Amino acid sequence: MSISDDESEKTLGERVSENPRPATIWLLGAAALLAVEFGAVANTVMAMPWELVVNRLPDAVQPLFAPLAAVGDALANLPTLLTRDIFDNQGWRQPGGGWEGTFLDLAPAYVWGLRVVLVYVYTLVWLGWLWKGYLTYRRHYRYADWTPRDDVVDRFRNHHWGLFGAIIVFTFLVMALFAPALGTTTIEQNIQNPYAHELKYLTETGQVETVTVGQANLYSGSDGTNNVGLMTYDDYGRFHPMGTLPTGKDLFTFIVHGARVSLFIGVTAIGLSALLAAGFALLTAYYKGLIDLAVVIIGDSIMSLPRLLLLLLLAYVLQGTWIANIYNGAAVLALIFAGTGWPFLWRAVRGPAFQVSEEEWIDAAKSFGQKPRITMQKHMAPYILGYLLVYASMSLGGIIIAVAGLSFLGLGVNPPTPEWGRAIDVGQAYVATKSWHISILPGVMIVLIVTAFNALGDGIRDAIDPKSDTGEDGGSEVAAAGGSGA
Repeated sequence: MSISDDESEKTLGERVSENPRPATIWLLGAAALLAVEFGAVANTVMAMPWELVVNRLPDAVQPLFAPLAAVGDALANLPTLLTRDIFDNQGWRQPGGGWEGTFLDLAPAYVWGLRVVLVYVYTLVWLGWLWKGYLTYRRHYRYADWTPRDDVVDRFRNHHWGLFGAIIVFTFLVMALFAPALGTTTIEQNIQNPYAHELKYLTETGQVETVTVGQANLYSGSDGTNNVGLMTYDDYGRFHPMGTLPTGKDLFTFIVHGARVSLFIGVTAIGLSALLAAGFALLTAYYKGLIDLAVVIIGDSIMSLPRLLLLLLLAYVLQGTWIANIYNGAAVLALIFAGTGWPFLWRAVRGPAFQVSEEEWIDAAKSFGQKPRITMQKHMAPYILGYLLVYASMSLGGIIIAVAGLSFLGLGVNPPTPEWGRAIDVGQAYVATKSWHISILPGVMIVLIVTAFNALGDGIRDAIDPKSDTGEDGGSEVAAAGGSGA
């Protein structure tokens, strides 16, 4: 199909305004899906440690944020469909058999399983709706029938190793984002303040009595001799899909909330690293000379330091600072990984940035007097985006391993905030006993998610550059895929 110059120069907003019906239908569907779980989304945002950040602002500015805090509290209390208030799995056995207090008086294991299935069905519907949005864009609003990005998507859809990684990463992301709904109990009851909450249970004499969660945990721990293993109930009628920790706390609830912490650290660190790496790569490729030399010296100096020792040193030095209190050390870890990791990403994209800087269209843009920022943003950044995405995906798994390692050594996220490395640490003494699940299950999950991120990176690389596995130069494909107007 031939494309007129007028059609190709129209912005996406102009094309949507000419044919608003498909976009409107998709947006209404997305709004309906968001409304179902809007309270959970707001609660996730408000779970961030905004109060600690605001308290560090000048006194004259802090009152301006008071109304925002009130709005945030209101949003966090909005009801959601997949909340445990509806599908409650915490109840007690009845003397005559059956359960009371749970959803439809079903067994806690069934209610928890139903809630897990509904969460993943909901997210799969969202995934399908996003795909429909992409197809709607291609069919109604893209000015070209075909772009190189279509081939990239098709190659990835046929890349089995990359799809395996995408599935595991998707499962991990859902686990992190929907941790409050997926856990068998709340983090407040399970970890933060167990003695402030009570539960009912059926005694051996057939009486229903009340006990604090903290007391129940004392007699529900897995310590090699006493054990609450996989997919079992403890003596207080609580269901534990992955068993319990030595303290009696539910391991699965610890794991899903630990996934949220790992995701926060990994995404924050890799996002900041990618911004620094891309910015320095574009600057050094465009200006070269002394700017390039300065960044090379700084980057190589950071890379020459033993990274593990540097991480340990910074984590220990910053342990008592105010920034270490944000998210119980998660924020400072993210900043440390970003500050020490950007040179590796920068080295990965520096070559492609220099390659595109020598192209004729860059010289033409300079000769026409185009501003350097516009040239770097429109003509150079899309070229290196593919490389950046691949290396960032592969680096994310390494950050998760490093965070777990620091927590294992006691220098990572501070307790009581859950982190996978700490579970491995507390369970290492019981690996050879019937309480093996405490260390083994978090360890297996770390291996699985790191492998998945690497597989996803391989899939993205092969989809963007089909010649990458043969060692041939695939720079033109990367440029076309990254710089297409699709």
